[in-house]
Amino acid sequence: MRTTVGIIGAGPAGLLLARLLHNAGIDSVVLESRDRAYVERRQRAGILEQGTVDVLREAGAAERMDHEGLRHDGIELRFDRRRHRVDFPALTGGRSVMVYAQTEVCKDLIALQLKSGGPLLFETEALAVEGADTDRPRVRFRQRGEGGEGGAEGVLECDYVVGCDGFWGVARSAVPDGRTFERTYPFSWLGILADVAPSHDELVYARHDRGFALLSMRSPSVSRLYLQVPADTDADSWSDEQIWDELERRFETDDDWTLRRGPITQKSVTPMRSYVHEPMRHGRLFLAGDAAHIVPPTGAKGLNLAVGDVVTFARALAHRTATGSDDLLDAYSATCLRRVWQAERFSYDMTTLLHTAPDATPFEDRLQLARLDRIASSRAAETDLAEAYTGFPIG
Repeated sequence: MRTTVGIIGAGPAGLLLARLLHNAGIDSVVLESRDRAYVERRQRAGILEQGTVDVLREAGAAERMDHEGLRHDGIELRFDRRRHRVDFPALTGGRSVMVYAQTEVCKDLIALQLKSGGPLLFETEALAVEGADTDRPRVRFRQRGEGGEGGAEGVLECDYVVGCDGFWGVARSAVPDGRTFERTYPFSWLGILADVAPSHDELVYARHDRGFALLSMRSPSVSRLYLQVPADTDADSWSDEQIWDELERRFETDDDWTLRRGPITQKSVTPMRSYVHEPMRHGRLFLAGDAAHIVPPTGAKGLNLAVGDVVTFARALAHRTATGSDDLLDAYSATCLRRVWQAERFSYDMTTLLHTAPDATPFEDRLQLARLDRIASSRAAETDLAEAYTGFPIG
């Protein structure tokens, strides 16, 4: 097979890139190791920044999002039994965020790609990226055979390869040189899905002496909640009653707010880490999303950073097609990394602001409360949080 852009990975980044390229008249092929059903039910992020919402609308992929997504105009911070709402539109000139799950973004983009896009090959594992430093890079792949066994190997010849295949994919390993920056946090998130209406109409970020808690949602009838737990926690070691009791403690306030309880349908533990690989390009191989960077989920930046990466690449390639200039492609890594490091900084700030470190001293605890009080009492500090949460400019 031959194409202009070979895309490894059919997560939201790879699928959105294929749609952006299609709209620009540039052909592509998407290779995805998993089957369609797996991709469409893979639970990940659920908060879309204003810029991501705008990109999906411009790409023609927002009809269902605009109908079913939940627009949020703020978040609530809880600390020291106090509640403080951060009003995004008032602080950012009208920006907001959208609660719309990654699973739904993928479903929408898959439907568009299969209807009017280039080849989208499920159950097709990328084995290696070869010749990235030439003008004819190749992706060796294997298509799964009947019953998931064996399968035929093939080669996809490209002008460019974009690795949207995550931290463990083959794209990142094909970059021979580079520098990595990493931080592992000494705690994780125990996350649950529950069949109960959310207890608040916006996200609630709670700092408590017992640890962080987050109240979120997937729909008007499904709640998504998280608890800070030790890094080696087994999700099954927590009973449903223990989870609800602990959430109730950490969200406690001095008013009459109450936490709604319901059947828990899913439990999982999410590790917390920060990671950046520099550069995000080698020859004609470009890294995007988790293949190049990971952020702790506190700042809701993971999916949104991946969107910024593929938008930057699509604009750069469209510019080359129109002008013959490689300037924007050559600047891809530096352009993306400026945004990546701002998101890393914000995610780190939010994580250290709200989580209780295992070895935290009383002095550090009081500093956390002082930082939160500063946000609640200073419009400048509150604006900085709101601008970062709703999204850094793309490009």
